[in-house]
Amino acid sequence: MEQTTLSNAHRGDRCVVLDIASEPAELKSRLYSLGIIPGSVLELLRFAPLGDPMQIKIGGCFISIRKSEAQIISVDIQ
Repeated sequence: MEQTTLSNAHRGDRCVVLDIASEPAELKSRLYSLGIIPGSVLELLRFAPLGDPMQIKIGGCFISIRKSEAQIISVDIQ
């Protein structure tokens, strides 16, 4: 297991969300509303052709987020 930010994960990695930085508060609130909360398990599916955004699967949902947004998400890569 390796602790890092989601922006450093690779395609196919399964991650457990450890923490989300408190700033910016609007982004943290948005991520929470998408189901990205501490303890949730997500899988990094793919990157856009230029590397940004990334598509993740969390629960039964597919979500695209920017790498800049992924930098505030601390994860444990399984």
